[in-house]
Amino acid sequence: MARRVKDFIEISEYTSLDDLIRFLETIRDSLPGDCEPELKMRGDEVFGRRLTISFLRELTAEEAALEERYAGADLPEPDDAIEELRAKLDKVPYQGKSGGR
Repeated sequence: MARRVKDFIEISEYTSLDDLIRFLETIRDSLPGDCEPELKMRGDEVFGRRLTISFLRELTAEEAALEERYAGADLPEPDDAIEELRAKLDKVPYQGKSGGR
């Protein structure tokens, strides 16, 4: 299965109800069936409110090419000394703020 990304469409609070209904119908009709759309109201009184529609979509050809290009990048092998130190630190007991005093 190809990787999917979450995309967003935002609608400002200054939209008439008729325009909003037409816009939502257009969006609904153009989304694929398996995109899992969600509608949320975001924002506040200071910066304004907006409706946000989020949905999953397949990567575009350009995004997929970049993903493929950078996914195969050579990562350095983990250093043995770092792994040994990590193993030692994992054995140290942790005491939270209320723990040791």
